[in-house]
Amino acid sequence: MKRFYASAILLAFLISTGYAQQPANGSGAYRLPIRKAESKIHLDGLLDEPAWQQAEVAEGFYQNFPMDSSFAALQTEVRMAYDEAFLYVGATVYQPREDYIITSLKRDFGIGGSDEFAVNIDPFKDKINGFHFAVTPFNVQREGIIDNGTNINEDWDNKWYSEVKTHPEYWVVEMAIPFRTLRYSRVEGPNTWRVNFTRIAVKQNERSSWAPVPRQFGANHLAFSGLLEWEGQPPKPGLNVSVIPYVTASTGRDYEEGTPTENNFDAGGDIKVAITPSLNLDLTFNPDFSQVEVDRQITNLSRFELFFPERRQFFLENEDLFSKFGFPDARPFFSRRIGLSSAGPVPIIAGARLSGKLDDNWRIGLLNMQTAKVKSAGIDPANYSVGVLQRKVFDRSYVGAVFVNKENFQPDGEGGYELDTDGYNRVAGLEYNLYSADGKWEAELYYHRSFSAENNNDAQSAALFVGHFTRNWRLFLPTQYIGRNFRADAGFVPRPGFFSFSPGITHNIFPKNPRVAEKIIQYGLEFSTNFTYNQPDYRLADRQLQPGAFVVFPGQSTLSVGFASDFTFLYFPFDPTNKDTIGGLRNLPVGEYRYNSVGVSFNSDVRKKFYFDVEVAGGEYFNGDIRRVEGALNFRWQPFGILAATVAYNDIQLPDPYNSASFWLVGPRAELSFSRSLFFSTFLQYNTQANNVNINSRLQWRFRPVSDVFLVYTDNYFSDQFFRNPREKNRALVLKVTYWLNL
Repeated sequence: MKRFYASAILLAFLISTGYAQQPANGSGAYRLPIRKAESKIHLDGLLDEPAWQQAEVAEGFYQNFPMDSSFAALQTEVRMAYDEAFLYVGATVYQPREDYIITSLKRDFGIGGSDEFAVNIDPFKDKINGFHFAVTPFNVQREGIIDNGTNINEDWDNKWYSEVKTHPEYWVVEMAIPFRTLRYSRVEGPNTWRVNFTRIAVKQNERSSWAPVPRQFGANHLAFSGLLEWEGQPPKPGLNVSVIPYVTASTGRDYEEGTPTENNFDAGGDIKVAITPSLNLDLTFNPDFSQVEVDRQITNLSRFELFFPERRQFFLENEDLFSKFGFPDARPFFSRRIGLSSAGPVPIIAGARLSGKLDDNWRIGLLNMQTAKVKSAGIDPANYSVGVLQRKVFDRSYVGAVFVNKENFQPDGEGGYELDTDGYNRVAGLEYNLYSADGKWEAELYYHRSFSAENNNDAQSAALFVGHFTRNWRLFLPTQYIGRNFRADAGFVPRPGFFSFSPGITHNIFPKNPRVAEKIIQYGLEFSTNFTYNQPDYRLADRQLQPGAFVVFPGQSTLSVGFASDFTFLYFPFDPTNKDTIGGLRNLPVGEYRYNSVGVSFNSDVRKKFYFDVEVAGGEYFNGDIRRVEGALNFRWQPFGILAATVAYNDIQLPDPYNSASFWLVGPRAELSFSRSLFFSTFLQYNTQANNVNINSRLQWRFRPVSDVFLVYTDNYFSDQFFRNPREKNRALVLKVTYWLNL
C-alpha cells in the first residue's frame, strides 16, 4: 500500500510538471481593455451612452457545441465599462425574436433549457474559482459561483442588476454588477482579470463563447478565458456590510405525536462583512431555512446512505473550500450534518464563517457553529468547527489542508449541559488537486485521518484519482482506501473499511459526413467498472462491469443502452427492498450473489414544448429479479414556467421466504412565474417505499433585489392509505420575510 501511494504521488507530480504550463487556448489573442465611464450609464437596454461608444468590442464568438471548429452561426458583441460602484457589461445578442426559448420568468433558471447570455469572471486568474452572471431575452437573471473551474453553484444569491431590450433580429442586455458583490484584489500598476462570455441558443442547438472552448468541456470552463485589462484600477473597497434579517410566523401540528397545534413567531438573520474585497465574514443568528425547497426523494435500493445536496444560503459562498475535500463517498465535512437529522431540523443557535482569498495564491476557510438540543428526539447540543487552507501551485492546481472537529455536549445533572470529554470526533488531512492548463488532465490525491475517543487503529482514508479528457476519449481511474475505524461525524462516509478501484473509459465519435452530422451530433461507447474489497481480509465485496453505448441527437436528445454484471458478497444480512421484515419474512443471508441486468434510456428534444425522458431496465437482482421504469414528462408553458411529472416504479421479486416488493415514487410539480418578481411552485411526492406522501407549496414575492416574502405550506401523509382514508403525519404553514440591507 505504501509503495502504491508513493507511486501515486510521483505520477501526480509528473502530470503537473508535464502539462500544467500548457496554454489552454490562444488566450493571448483574447484581450479586452476596460475603461472607466466618464458619465453615468443608465440601465435601459440601450447602448447609447458615450462609455459604450468608446468601449472596445469582444466579438467573433466561436462554437463550443455541436462543433468547435467554426465561428458561431449566431454572433454576439460585448462591451465592458466600470465606475466607482459597478462593473458594466453590455451585449448585442443576435437572434430572431420568434426563436426565443425560455423555461420561465423565475430567477436562477437552469442551464441548457433557455436562451441565455452569460459572463464568467475570474478576478484572481486562478482558472478555478469565479463568478457567473446570466440573463435571458426576457431579462430573467441567474448568478452562481464557479468552483473547480467548471461547477456552477446556482443556489448562491447576491445583488446585481440588468435590463434587456428586444428587437426583431437581436436583443440587447445591460448588466450592472456591484463591486461589493464580487471578491477581487487590487494591486498597484496594471490590473488584469480573466473573463469569458458565453451564449446558448436552444432552437439553433448552439453553444458559443468569445474565447474558444473545446467541445469536450462546457462553454463556462474557466480554463478557457480571455484577459480583461484594466485601464486604471478597480475601485478601492469601501464599507461593505450587508445585514439580512428575517421574521417568521408559523403554525403546525404533528399528528403522529398527537400534539396540539403550535403557533410560533421567530426572528434572526445573517450579517455579511467584507474584511477585504476578497475575504468575507458571514455571521448567522438563529437561522431559519423553512423557505428552502425540500429534497427530491429517491428510491433507495442500496445498502448505504444516500447523498443530498446543500441548498441553504449561509453555507453556499465558497462552499467548495469546505465541502470538496475527499471523494464523494468520503467527505470529512458535509454541511447538512449541521442543523439537519433523520428526526428533522435541529436548531442552530449561531454560527460564523470566514472564507475567501488572502491573495492570488492563498485561500482560507474557518467555520464554527453551535446547535441546540432537541429534547423530543434525544439530540444533545453540539459544536462544529472547520478550518481549511489552500495554496495555488502551477497554473491551475492547488494543495490544501483540512481540519474538522465535532464536540458533543451531555447533561450535567443540574439542568444544563457540559462538554462530553469522550464525545468528540476530529478529522485532519492533506490534499493535492491537479487541473492542467489545457483541461485534459485532472488528478486528486488525499490522505485523511480521524481521531476519536474510541479505537483509532486504521482510522484513515486515502485516495487517488487520475483522469484524462480529450475530444474523443475520457479515461479515469479512481482508487480509494477507507480504514475500518475511519469516522467523520461531521462528514459523509456511508461505508468504512474497504479498498476500491473503478477504472472507466468513454470513446466519443463525431460523424464526418455532413448529412449524418445534421442528424447525429455524436455517438460512442463506454465502459465503467467498480471493484470493492472489504477489510480486513480484502475479500471481493462488490464488482460491477457496465459496458454501454450512446447516440446524441440535436436538441440534447440522447439514446443510451447498457448492460450491468454485478457481484455482491453480503457480510451481513440485507433486505434489498429496504423495508422492515414483515410477517416472518427475513433478510438475505450472508454469502455470494451474482446477477445481470440491461437498460435502455432516452431523452427527447428539449426544444419542443413537450419533452420527456424515460429509462427501462430489468434483469436479475441478488437471488431474484427486478423490473424498473423511470421517466419524466415536461411541458414548457413559455414564459410562465414548467409543468412536469416524474415517476419511478421498481418491482423486486425474490424467492420465498425473502421479501418481495413494488415501489412507486410519483412526483407531479409545477413551477410558475407570474412575473420576474412573483413565483409559485408546488409539488407532490408519493413514495410507497418511505410510506410517505409529501405536499410542498411555496409562494415567493421578491419585492426588492434579494429581499423576499415566502409563504410555504407543507403536508405529509401515510402513503399506504392515501387514496382510501388519508392519515396525516404532520402539517405546517410558514410566513417568512427577509430583507437585504447594505450599510
